[in-house]
Amino acid sequence: MTHEITEFSMDMFSLKGKAAIVTGANQNLGMAYALAFAKAGADLFIPHFTDETDTIRKLIEAEGRKVTFLKGDLTQKDHVNDVVKGCLDAYGKIDILVNNAGMGVFHDFLDYPDEAWQKVINLNMNAVYYLSHEVGKVMAKQRSGKIINIASALSFTADKLCPPYVASKHAIVGITRTFANELGQYNIQTNAIAPGFYQTEINKAISDNKAFYDKINSRIPDGRWGCAYDLMGTAVFLASDASNYINGWTINVDGGFTTTL
Repeated sequence: MTHEITEFSMDMFSLKGKAAIVTGANQNLGMAYALAFAKAGADLFIPHFTDETDTIRKLIEAEGRKVTFLKGDLTQKDHVNDVVKGCLDAYGKIDILVNNAGMGVFHDFLDYPDEAWQKVINLNMNAVYYLSHEVGKVMAKQRSGKIINIASALSFTADKLCPPYVASKHAIVGITRTFANELGQYNIQTNAIAPGFYQTEINKAISDNKAFYDKINSRIPDGRWGCAYDLMGTAVFLASDASNYINGWTINVDGGFTTTL
């Protein structure tokens, strides 16, 4: 045992020389995951849907790391294949996958549009499965890899007006456990991060609503909504060798939101 514990090094948290796919990392919380990886030494491959990429490009290149972009729709199987091929063409391997891209559509439940249900489920759940499945094949050949899914506080609770978001984020926990069970034999660890309520541009409408903000805040023992910085350490940990014996679990990064009534 003495020999085992003396082998521990802070280098286990390094991502130096790793290649990471982070979907939707050109905006919002995805930028935090991508920049955290760059700071830890990884090069990035970023599939994106919206056009703006200059900000995250400059942040990653300022860390001395490489970044490659590919625009397209992750709900389309051909694009999923292009993402895998694109990362392999750019870096020759895929060490890390973060399934960050997602969306929500809010609408009254009794007349919730079928097309909105399908759109959210296709991106938040189906795209996660299909991309992870294809990346898993690459990682299995490598005999190593890290898959990190982005769940939510709503993976364990429910909110009104967003049935497919809640359903899809519950599904992410199950998908995470399934991939952990199937791919662990290939030295691939699959885990999830479940953010709580964060003050981002995409959440501005609800965080600016004082009544709602205060309602959520009253359930957070830390007494504040999260900021992107709060997620970066957890992402690096799950992507690094320091988490090699953690598989199939979801880590809530929510200030304690889901621990309270």
